[in-house]
Parts: sequence; C-alpha cells; structure tokens
Amino acid sequence: MNHYKSWSELNKQLNNFLCDSLKGRISYFLTRYHEVHNSYGRASIKLDGKELVIFSWIDLYKQGLDVDIQWKETGIYDFNSPELKTKWNREGTLSEWDFLQAATDYLQMSIADALKSEDCLIRVFAILDRRIGKRTIKQIQDSEEYKTYPEWVQQFYVLRFEN
Repeated sequence: MNHYKSWSELNKQLNNFLCDSLKGRISYFLTRYHEVHNSYGRASIKLDGKELVIFSWIDLYKQGLDVDIQWKETGIYDFNSPELKTKWNREGTLSEWDFLQAATDYLQMSIADALKSEDCLIRVFAILDRRIGKRTIKQIQDSEEYKTYPEWVQQFYVLRFEN
C-alpha cells in the first residue's frame, strides 16, 4: 500500500478532488478499532450522511474464507488472485484495507488511468472527480459501459450523471 500520513490528510485530498456538485454531499469515513486485534476498522462512502457502501473488517474475513477455499482446491494461497479480486469487486466484498489501498493508489494515478482501473473503488473515486469534464461524463453515459459494473459501483455513476 502506498504510504499515507494520516486519515485526515488523506480524507482532505479525496475531498479536494470531488466535483463541485457533490462537495459537501459526499463524504468518506474511516475508523480503526485500536482495542481490537490487528486494529481492524470500517470505512464507507456517504451521500448526505447516508452510507451508500461500507467496507469492513468482516469482509476481510470473507476474503480469507475465499482464499482458504481456493487453497484447498488448487494448493494456491493468494490474496492477490485475479479471480478472487474480480469476485470481491463484483460482490463489493472489500475491507477498509481495500478502501485505503484504492484511495492511496487513486491519488497517485492520472484520472484517465483511474477511469479504466480494474479496481472498482478506484473507478468510484474517479467518477466523482472534478477533473472529469462534461464531455467525458456524456461519453461515459452514452457508452453505457458502466451498466456492466456491479450495482454498488453503478450508483456512483448515476449520481454523477444526475449532478
């Protein structure tokens, strides 16, 4: 994972890239439970205070179960398995660690690369980005490729099209 100094600084950077129409409406949330083994936590993306998507340590356990099943079937123990990454993106089985990884990666890439990323969370950050112009938004909307994305991702595209 790319290094970040603090959640408040990372959150500020993410909010600085939000498009004007969603500033103050979209917020990012992250908390760590330091008293819990391994300091697990929870992250979410909110619209007007309502959580649209949640990333939790519980999903990390679900990912671990998938990796264990894969290991029993193939002898390969790999949290970076492309098949499992695709499954987790599709189902939205992402932990707060995935959220942090996507956020730090997103801030290091061009907006064009972020829009084409295999990581659904990076695409979510990108579609909410102020650097995406009206013509690009229109092209994305007209192509309807976003309709092939998981529903939890599509909601952010629709939100951006409407705002």
